[in-house]
Amino acid sequence: MWDQNSRGVLQLPSGSLVRGRALRDSMPGGPRPDFGVYLQGKDPGEFDWDSRWVRWPDFWLPSDSKELEVRLREVLRRCETERVEIACTGGVGRTGTALACLVALDGMPGSAAIDYVRSNYSDRAIETPWQKRFARKFVKPSSLL
Repeated sequence: MWDQNSRGVLQLPSGSLVRGRALRDSMPGGPRPDFGVYLQGKDPGEFDWDSRWVRWPDFWLPSDSKELEVRLREVLRRCETERVEIACTGGVGRTGTALACLVALDGMPGSAAIDYVRSNYSDRAIETPWQKRFARKFVKPSSLL
């Protein structure tokens, strides 16, 4: 598991930990992830750990929202017992949006999930109005059942 006090680590409402980070920055010190989801417009290549790529152009929305949901559900499952990270180039817009969607999947309503991520991960998380709208509506009440 991640150290809860490490940079970029977000505690989900369920108590699980996930790390958000910027791929353009050097790898943070400490243990490496066991699993990562990388939000890039182009394939980010191989990592030394299990990883998934979600096609997501900078400042926009994921190319396939269903694929994002599948990957985030995998993150939720795996972060209970593994070190999991979500990252994009800058670690703010796409990563923040995905973290808000993850928090919503973990049971917190969309608007509250955005506020939660901005308070507990980065106050700059979720950079565009369409990313905010996407995160707010990501989990519909029927998909929580």
